[in-house]
Amino acid sequence: MSVPIVDSHCHLDYADSEEARQAILARGRAAGIAWFVTVGVGRGTDGARDAIAMAEAERDVRATAGVHPHDAAGCTGETYAEMARMIAHEKVVAVGEVGLDYHYDSSPRDVQREVFRRFIALAKEAKKPLVIHTREAPADTLSILREEGARDVGGVIHCFSEDEAFARAAMDLDFDVSLSGIVTFKKAEAVRAAARVIPLDRLMIETDSPYLAPIPMRGKTNEPSYLAHTVRQLAELRGDDEDTVRARTTETAARRLGLR
Repeated sequence: MSVPIVDSHCHLDYADSEEARQAILARGRAAGIAWFVTVGVGRGTDGARDAIAMAEAERDVRATAGVHPHDAAGCTGETYAEMARMIAHEKVVAVGEVGLDYHYDSSPRDVQREVFRRFIALAKEAKKPLVIHTREAPADTLSILREEGARDVGGVIHCFSEDEAFARAAMDLDFDVSLSGIVTFKKAEAVRAAARVIPLDRLMIETDSPYLAPIPMRGKTNEPSYLAHTVRQLAELRGDDEDTVRARTTETAARRLGLR
């Protein structure tokens, strides 16, 4: 049997029924997934609430809780108070995904930055790591992490889409790097170049399902069972064997997220 792996970032709430969700989990387990980290964002605070409920119901599911930068404009004092309560839950292993998205600008950039700072503070209060979403905002992301003392809790740059220089700056701030199906795309040259040189003990892997299905599943709805394809291509890219990639990325995720 292959070495177990961790899907460090998936959105299990996309399933349109409990039966469909159970089928997704079953396929993931059959593919060697030992832990599913389901991300609690979206629909106000309902996404986090649902993620926690899944984690309570399934022995191998853990949750995160946060507000995606797309939704930053909807944050209120009540949002922060409720999120603080959910972040404290024993099944919540990290705060996020939070951060900056300057590609879509679904929320004003100044609002995104303020909400990002508030969630770093919540993570520090809870002493839990951060899951960072950053898209087309590398300088601001790193500046805010430095200015707000995010190193105190560290975390992970999810769905890494930057370059080696960004990765090294993030690692200096005690953030690991999580690679998604993007690393299997031939045109993602900067991501693939970074993936070759980032130490394995600073790497995680994820699906970000239902998005970004890896080659050869590109164009399909992504799911945790497809993580094996990312492992295979990452191993080929680095010149490592698959079991080594599985074992080391699992160790990184377990250490960073306290999976046990």
